[in-house]
Amino acid sequence: MGDFRSLRVWQEAKQLAVQIYEATSAESFSKDYRLVSQMRGAAVSVASNIAEGDELDTNKQSVRHFHISRGSLAELITQLITSNEIGYLSAEKSEALVKECEHISRMLRKLINARSK
Repeated sequence: MGDFRSLRVWQEAKQLAVQIYEATSAESFSKDYRLVSQMRGAAVSVASNIAEGDELDTNKQSVRHFHISRGSLAELITQLITSNEIGYLSAEKSEALVKECEHISRMLRKLINARSK
């Protein structure tokens, strides 16, 4: 605990946030400020809660934050699917980002299991 930047799951979550910022900078999102804000907030929340959780004193506290990160990933997946269905994101881009969210969620589940023992 305490060196969150060395956690691969944090590194991938941080990169996902960058990808979400890039994707939501597209012209198709230009007038949907609320959706852009929600997507960016959820994406940043994933990496932020991993970092915060890893810095806390107990595994119980850490695990709680890792679960919050998983919730933010579910929120982001919903927003990505919606963005595709309303024409803001291509199917290919949406699917790639959803797969990355699912991958990070699986990594978090393993981290949660390890820290819960």
